[in-house]
Amino acid sequence: MSAQTPAEAKLAELLVESLNLEDIAAAGIDPEAPLFNAGLGLDSIDALELALAVSKAYGFQMRSDSEDNRRIFASLRALSAHIEQNKTTG
Repeated sequence: MSAQTPAEAKLAELLVESLNLEDIAAAGIDPEAPLFNAGLGLDSIDALELALAVSKAYGFQMRSDSEDNRRIFASLRALSAHIEQNKTTG
């Protein structure tokens, strides 16, 4: 497992909190593991909830119809990189 960066650790906390993932420790999320299917096992409803939480926390809208969503939500690391490029708040 790769080590989480500070930004990834903060995002992992948001992910666990916003999706009520009681059985998963934020620090235990591999930043390169898939968020969906075989990885954390998230589904499309989780993606919508996570996008809403990211919008509130980081100050930018994530579009549900974006062609890049599969890449953006591929892993904690990919999502964190996308947030770093687009965030408007700290």
